[in-house]
Amino acid sequence: QVQLVESGGGLVQAGGSLRLSCAASGRTSSSYAMGWFRQAPGKEREFVAAIMRRADSTYYADSVKGRFTISRENAKDTVYLQMNSLKSEDTAVYYCAADIIGLVTTNPRYWGQGTQVTVSS
Repeated sequence: QVQLVESGGGLVQAGGSLRLSCAASGRTSSSYAMGWFRQAPGKEREFVAAIMRRADSTYYADSVKGRFTISRENAKDTVYLQMNSLKSEDTAVYYCAADIIGLVTTNPRYWGQGTQVTVSS
Protein backbone atom coordinates (compact mmCIF):
# COMPACT_ATOMS: atom_id res chain seq x y z
CA GLN A 1 0.00 0.00 0.00
CA VAL A 2 1.19 3.53 -0.79
CA GLN A 3 0.05 6.67 1.01
CA LEU A 4 0.28 10.06 -0.70
CA VAL A 5 -0.11 13.47 0.94
CA GLU A 6 -0.19 16.65 -1.13
CA SER A 7 0.58 20.18 0.03
CA GLY A 8 1.27 23.58 -1.44
CA GLY A 9 -2.05 24.52 -2.99
CA GLY A 10 -3.60 27.94 -2.55
CA LEU A 11 -4.82 31.11 -4.20
CA VAL A 12 -2.61 32.86 -6.74
CA GLN A 13 -3.10 35.56 -9.34
CA ALA A 14 -2.92 34.76 -13.03
CA GLY A 15 0.68 34.76 -14.20
CA GLY A 16 1.92 33.69 -10.79
CA SER A 17 3.56 30.48 -9.58
CA LEU A 18 2.94 27.71 -7.09
CA ARG A 19 4.83 24.57 -6.16
CA LEU A 20 2.94 21.49 -5.09
CA SER A 21 4.56 18.72 -3.09
CA CYS A 22 3.54 15.13 -2.61
CA ALA A 23 5.05 13.02 0.14
CA ALA A 24 4.84 9.28 -0.42
CA SER A 25 5.10 6.55 2.17
CA GLY A 26 4.68 2.82 2.18
CA ARG A 27 6.72 -0.24 1.62
CA THR A 28 7.21 0.17 -2.13
CA SER A 29 6.55 3.89 -2.66
CA SER A 30 10.03 4.62 -4.04
CA SER A 31 9.67 2.00 -6.76
CA TYR A 32 6.68 3.60 -8.45
CA ALA A 33 6.32 6.23 -11.11
CA MET A 34 4.57 9.34 -9.83
CA GLY A 35 2.08 11.66 -11.43
CA TRP A 36 -0.22 14.62 -11.02
CA PHE A 37 -3.82 14.86 -12.12
CA ARG A 38 -6.37 17.63 -11.69
CA GLN A 39 -10.11 18.01 -11.63
CA ALA A 40 -11.88 21.28 -12.26
CA PRO A 41 -15.49 21.85 -11.18
CA GLY A 42 -17.89 20.07 -13.50
CA LYS A 43 -15.10 18.38 -15.42
CA GLU A 44 -13.52 14.96 -15.40
CA ARG A 45 -10.18 14.33 -13.75
CA GLU A 46 -7.35 14.80 -16.25
CA PHE A 47 -3.69 13.88 -16.46
CA VAL A 48 -1.21 16.71 -15.89
CA ALA A 49 2.31 15.29 -15.57
CA ALA A 50 4.25 12.16 -14.67
CA ILE A 51 7.82 11.22 -13.81
CA MET A 52 9.42 7.81 -13.88
CA ARG A 53 11.08 6.24 -10.87
CA ARG A 54 14.61 7.23 -11.86
CA ALA A 55 13.43 10.68 -12.99
CA ASP A 56 14.89 9.98 -16.42
CA SER A 57 11.61 10.49 -18.21
CA THR A 58 8.83 13.00 -17.76
CA TYR A 59 5.48 13.40 -19.48
CA TYR A 60 3.14 16.38 -19.68
CA ALA A 61 -0.31 17.21 -20.90
CA ASP A 62 -0.20 19.60 -23.84
CA SER A 63 -2.07 22.20 -21.82
CA VAL A 64 0.78 22.56 -19.31
CA LYS A 65 3.90 21.94 -21.42
CA GLY A 66 6.41 24.73 -21.02
CA ARG A 67 4.71 26.05 -17.87
CA PHE A 68 4.75 23.13 -15.41
CA THR A 69 7.72 21.05 -14.32
CA ILE A 70 7.55 17.75 -12.45
CA SER A 71 10.47 16.54 -10.40
CA ARG A 72 11.20 14.11 -7.59
CA GLU A 73 13.59 13.51 -4.73
CA ASN A 74 13.70 9.78 -4.15
CA ALA A 75 15.71 10.21 -0.96
CA LYS A 76 12.74 12.10 0.47
CA ASP A 77 10.04 10.08 -1.33
CA THR A 78 8.68 13.38 -2.57
CA VAL A 79 7.48 14.57 -5.94
CA TYR A 80 6.97 18.20 -6.89
CA LEU A 81 4.98 20.12 -9.44
CA GLN A 82 6.32 23.57 -10.18
CA MET A 83 3.58 25.59 -11.85
CA ASN A 84 4.49 28.84 -13.57
CA SER A 85 2.53 31.30 -15.70
CA LEU A 86 -0.67 30.09 -14.12
CA LYS A 87 -3.95 30.70 -15.89
CA SER A 88 -7.52 30.78 -14.61
CA GLU A 89 -8.14 27.50 -16.43
CA ASP A 90 -5.54 25.83 -14.19
CA THR A 91 -7.94 26.21 -11.28
CA ALA A 92 -8.69 22.71 -10.00
CA VAL A 93 -8.10 20.21 -7.26
CA TYR A 94 -4.69 18.66 -7.92
CA TYR A 95 -4.10 15.03 -7.04
CA CYS A 96 -0.88 13.15 -6.64
CA ALA A 97 -0.84 9.59 -7.94
CA ALA A 98 1.48 6.61 -8.01
CA ASP A 99 1.70 3.34 -9.89
CA ILE A 100 3.74 1.36 -12.38
CA ILE A 101 4.79 3.05 -15.60
CA GLY A 102 1.96 1.59 -17.65
CA LEU A 103 -0.74 2.97 -15.37
CA VAL A 104 0.52 6.19 -13.83
CA THR A 105 -0.63 8.37 -16.74
CA THR A 106 -4.00 6.72 -17.22
CA ASN A 107 -5.48 4.86 -14.25
CA PRO A 108 -3.17 4.83 -11.23
CA ARG A 109 -4.15 2.81 -8.19
CA TYR A 110 -2.84 5.13 -5.51
CA TRP A 111 -4.12 8.65 -4.92
CA GLY A 112 -3.64 11.49 -2.52
CA GLN A 113 -6.51 13.44 -1.03
CA GLY A 114 -6.00 16.44 -3.31
CA THR A 115 -5.04 20.07 -2.85
CA GLN A 116 -6.96 23.06 -4.18
CA VAL A 117 -5.32 25.47 -6.60
CA THR A 118 -7.25 28.62 -7.44
CA VAL A 119 -5.99 31.10 -10.01
CA SER A 120 -7.69 34.49 -9.99
CA SER A 121 -7.82 36.53 -13.17
